[in-house]
Amino acid sequence: MGPTTAAAAPSPDERWREAVDRILDHAGARVVVAAPLGLGKPHGLLNALYRRCRDDPTRELVLLSALSLARPAAKAGLERRFLAPFVERHFGPDFEDPQWFLDQRRDALPPNITVEEFYLPSGALLGSRQAQQHYASLNYSHAARGIAGRRCNVVVQKVARGPDGRLALSSNPDVSFDVLDRLAAEGAPRPLTVAEVDPGLPYIGLGAGVEPGFFDVVVDHPDAPPLFGVPRQPVSLAEFAIGLYASTLVKDGGTLQIGIGALSDALAHALVLRHTRNDDYRRIVGALWPDAVDSALVRDHGGLGPFTRGLFGCSEMVMDGFRHLALHGVLRRRVVPDLEAQRRLDDGQATADDIARADREGEVLHGGFFLGSPELYAWLRDPGPLAGRIRMTRISTINRLGLEDAPLHVAQRRHARFVNTTMMQTLLGAAVSDGLEDGRVVSGVGGQHDFVVQAHALPDARSILLFRAVRDDGTRVSSCLLGHYGHTTIPRHLRDLAISEYGIADLRDRGDADCIRAMLAIGDARFSPGLAAGAVAAGKLDHADPASWARNTPAAIEAALAPFRREGLLPEYPLGSDFTPVEQDLVRGLGRLKRDTATRAGKARTLWAALWLDESRAEPREDAAIARMGYDGREAWREALERKLLRAALRATAP
Repeated sequence: MGPTTAAAAPSPDERWREAVDRILDHAGARVVVAAPLGLGKPHGLLNALYRRCRDDPTRELVLLSALSLARPAAKAGLERRFLAPFVERHFGPDFEDPQWFLDQRRDALPPNITVEEFYLPSGALLGSRQAQQHYASLNYSHAARGIAGRRCNVVVQKVARGPDGRLALSSNPDVSFDVLDRLAAEGAPRPLTVAEVDPGLPYIGLGAGVEPGFFDVVVDHPDAPPLFGVPRQPVSLAEFAIGLYASTLVKDGGTLQIGIGALSDALAHALVLRHTRNDDYRRIVGALWPDAVDSALVRDHGGLGPFTRGLFGCSEMVMDGFRHLALHGVLRRRVVPDLEAQRRLDDGQATADDIARADREGEVLHGGFFLGSPELYAWLRDPGPLAGRIRMTRISTINRLGLEDAPLHVAQRRHARFVNTTMMQTLLGAAVSDGLEDGRVVSGVGGQHDFVVQAHALPDARSILLFRAVRDDGTRVSSCLLGHYGHTTIPRHLRDLAISEYGIADLRDRGDADCIRAMLAIGDARFSPGLAAGAVAAGKLDHADPASWARNTPAAIEAALAPFRREGLLPEYPLGSDFTPVEQDLVRGLGRLKRDTATRAGKARTLWAALWLDESRAEPREDAAIARMGYDGREAWREALERKLLRAALRATAP
């Protein structure tokens, strides 16, 4: 069946009517739809299909996907005053949230509709019984197998159109190709394939391009809203400490995989500092870790010098950190699809033909999907010197070594550092990254287990798991280093390198007692004595050395790194910010206010102080923040109190 193009129509449902009709005619009474995660999900088309099935209980709809992206939802009061204008500006007035996600979040999916996802937006669906009961616990590399096993009969995908009119899966070649190939190999009917062409999606044909006729239905969406942009969060000094430690373990001429979030931003910034301002980088690392220059771990597995050979990126997610590394000349090690040539290029024995081939077709970044800021998308549309050197490809290629192509991947991914974030770690090196011990899912396994296994399979690779030593929710401070936990994502037999703000623990191939001592040395001093006592009582440790954790306090991190923040070397938003300068002030102030009022006693103290606040001596910066929140001095008493509370917090967090 040749592709057809549905004409645009004035209303959202009219725009998708022909495509939805084709889907329902093809699938019949049971519609099993596979959709990519993140940006690749066509919200308008899926919402139209969802509404049609919701209104017709004789039809069954099963949606197989992951990571449904919706705009932040604001509560009343200060949060709404801050978020509403930001959301309007950042996402645009026409952004369409996934209706199934909004309904699932409040357990309002109708009985004839099931949503199965293998990765959830972090923490967003902890309270949804429907999401928790239908979560599919899968490694990312197994997702295609799981989707094909459910015999999906429709595949929908947002795509990009190139200058020559050809289509590419752009942000999400991650699973779609593998789903279709697996169904064909099993002799199952080919699903109806439906594409929405989004003019905002960067066209990346390398690895993600498709032949004419690949899609059965193609719908152009010329007035599509802006792509979903993930708001970048501020990076604390403790998070910078984690990124700085991790940066010392990245080897020049090696390979890098990283995820998204503040810890990844901190690592990317530290790597750029290492390359572009090496003297400053060494000053910062020396203040944090005086022994780094003499560390065998750094000497054998990383380095402190600039990247003379550069790095190759091989990551399921392409995010802003890679843009940052590319723009500053760190991401530039080229790989070619030839085993012997690759070995010669990396061993310094390249022939003239090898060099010419690397110049002609060498690639510096392989990814499975991309997600990040509007600046990331603009860069992917025009990556400058890296044009033609970025490949978007299958997760089965990125997250595994494969069988026939394993030797080539071993050569390309030399000195790989797979860097991922975890919520908690145990003294024995197990990691808790996706869920809680009562079974509720916070996010998902994603590719973390894949990369940890790959790190143990490659001859010179290391898995690096980053975690914050403590969690402070305003009501109490708790340790993220635990004696044990009732759920793990990475088992202890796959332990490798663990990093907190207090240092690095090398756990690979070590006995349990040595592992416990290494983890205690990177735990917070407030909790390490109790953890050590528990290990001794369990017979896993004879004694501990309190001197190894004595300096592990937030005050020590502040003393080491605050001077460099004042110098501008460790900025709050190292990869850029989606917030205006006034909004950045508000983020700090609102965060302070939330912490100060988290307990009953703290709320009473904060209210009392606010009641006596003199608003007449405000600085212009403070007044600008108050105006941005919509206060004009004529508020009723409740909102006037909110205004005074915010003013007090702004003064307490003024730069």
